[in-house]
Amino acid sequence: MPAAFIGHGNPMNALDSNRFTQAWRAFGESVPRPRAILAISAHWYVNATAVTAMARPRTLHDFFGFPQELFDVQYPAPGLPELAEEIADTVRPTWVGRDVDVWGLDHGTWSVLLHAFPDADIPVVQMSINAERDSTYHFGLGVALAPLRRNGVLILGSGNVVHNLRSLDWERPEFAFDWASRFGEDATARMLGDPEAACRLDAHMDYREAAPTPEHFLPLLYLAGLATAEKETADLLVSGYVYGGLSMASYTLGADVLVPPSDGLSEIRQERPSLQEKPDAPVEDANI
Repeated sequence: MPAAFIGHGNPMNALDSNRFTQAWRAFGESVPRPRAILAISAHWYVNATAVTAMARPRTLHDFFGFPQELFDVQYPAPGLPELAEEIADTVRPTWVGRDVDVWGLDHGTWSVLLHAFPDADIPVVQMSINAERDSTYHFGLGVALAPLRRNGVLILGSGNVVHNLRSLDWERPEFAFDWASRFGEDATARMLGDPEAACRLDAHMDYREAAPTPEHFLPLLYLAGLATAEKETADLLVSGYVYGGLSMASYTLGADVLVPPSDGLSEIRQERPSLQEKPDAPVEDANI
């Protein structure tokens, strides 16, 4: 089964059509139907490694300061409790907890799946990111999860390679600071050439500015681990930067995706002119 890392960006991407969301949709349309999806989202960043193990995970609106229409979105995909057990068995001796009533599907997961798998009829299990562990742990967990791909599980990391909300320049929606582009292009070179080297990006000169908190960067290492386990390299699904300090780069493994042409971010600006203005609340600031 293919796998991917998606740069999910602003939660409003759930409702917008732009070249990034069109690429997510093209990815979903290109892959065989998964038995289940394992999503690793930046927004479940806690002090343990756990997976959702409920039959009906709820849709979490883990943000604030956005229009009501975004809070009205539901993604009613079923869960798959037996996959939680399968994941725990697959990655032993790493301990994985089972969450039956606390979390669900946060916007790092459903904002992408709304485009990639809009029917919400494929079971989804979400895995937390352990905030107490380093890059090597997360990369190694990606390696350990690789056998799931042979059992029909599509593994999807969701975050952003560069994610510095405090630096955003709201006057330049299609711009990258030098440090952002340096880090982002190095990450792409490693993912496309030597994914194992992505594990060492935390030593990069621009890492502290590109990832002042690591939760959005770490899902990338799961895809790097999956690639390394199978001696694969990633393909670039879509690239680009917004507002200076946010990379929207996405990568795939084992997928043959034809991304439709697009005229960039113009669709966002035409449909939602209010997004050109700085919102009253941060773009994302939840569960960290």
